[in-house]
Amino acid sequence: MGEAWQRVVASGAMDRPSPRCREAPPAGLLEGIRLFNAGEFYECHHALEALWLDERDPIRYLYQGILQIGVGFYHLGVRRNYRGAVLLLRDGIDKVRRYQPDCMTIDTTRLCDEAQVCLDQLHALGRDEIDRFDWSRVPRVHFSDVPCPDGSCSTAPEDHS
Repeated sequence: MGEAWQRVVASGAMDRPSPRCREAPPAGLLEGIRLFNAGEFYECHHALEALWLDERDPIRYLYQGILQIGVGFYHLGVRRNYRGAVLLLRDGIDKVRRYQPDCMTIDTTRLCDEAQVCLDQLHALGRDEIDRFDWSRVPRVHFSDVPCPDGSCSTAPEDHS
């Protein structure tokens, strides 16, 4: 866990539900999710990083967590970087978990559970066996059945779960 994130958690800012979770997902988040779900993790990183860096509200950690989960899979698949993948998945799951069960209509519980399965598999395989990672287990970001207050969530990507 990075020092900045430790300070945020220690401040208590993450101890209460974010009122922003009731908002519709912004267009940049929807684009990042589309890229994540297409397995375009590097591109997802760029889309979500811009959103995360511009945001001052603690909801930014939801964006950063999804970004980190995606970059974890990028490190695993493209860079073959076991340590980077493990650290990014762990930190991303920790951030997204703070927004359970859902936030901005994103099923955060499902994303965390499915990413945790992948992280557990990586731990079980170890650095020398990452070629045996089961890529069919990589999660997609799904949307919950919680309606957006303003009805704008109909712009969310289709979820074929």
